[in-house]
Parts: sequence; C-alpha cells; structure tokens
Amino acid sequence: MPKPDTIGICEMCEKKTELTFHHLIPKSTHKNKWFKKNFTKEEMIYSGINICRKCHNFIHQTYSEKELGRNFNTKEKILSDEKILKFVEWARKH
Repeated sequence: MPKPDTIGICEMCEKKTELTFHHLIPKSTHKNKWFKKNFTKEEMIYSGINICRKCHNFIHQTYSEKELGRNFNTKEKILSDEKILKFVEWARKH
C-alpha cells in the first residue's frame, strides 16, 4: 500500500497525481462473516488499486461498502460498471 502522498498514475483515469489506496474489499467489511468466508485475510488487506482522490471519492459515493466488496472486488469489475466507466471517461478529459 502506498503512502497517501505518493505521486503516480491513477489506475482508473490515468492522470498523474497524488494517489490513494482503494481497498477492493473495504476495511469496514473485514469482520463480516460473508467476507471472512469468501476472502482470505491477505486478500482483504492487500487487494487494492492506486487511484486519485476524485476517482476514490466517486466510487464510495456511488456504491455502499458492502456492494463494493461483493460486486466490485477487482479493478476489472469496477471498470466494467457503466456509472463508474462514464465518470472515468469524463475524468480523463478534465
């Protein structure tokens, strides 16, 4: 996991900026029985993507933490969502 002030390329909008670590299985769900049954502790802690704050905020504003962990637990699943993809395409231009 990078430090919050790491500069790099966002894995979603591909802009060079400060990056944050987005847990593909949100931390708030790690104690939930369903998540413990379906993911290893390591998967829950270390699975994530490095994205900019704008993309990170949009993801969390769009879906609940349980929805993110259950339905959007890979980069491919996130980027296949119509709402998120539309935002990413917009963010790449602005």
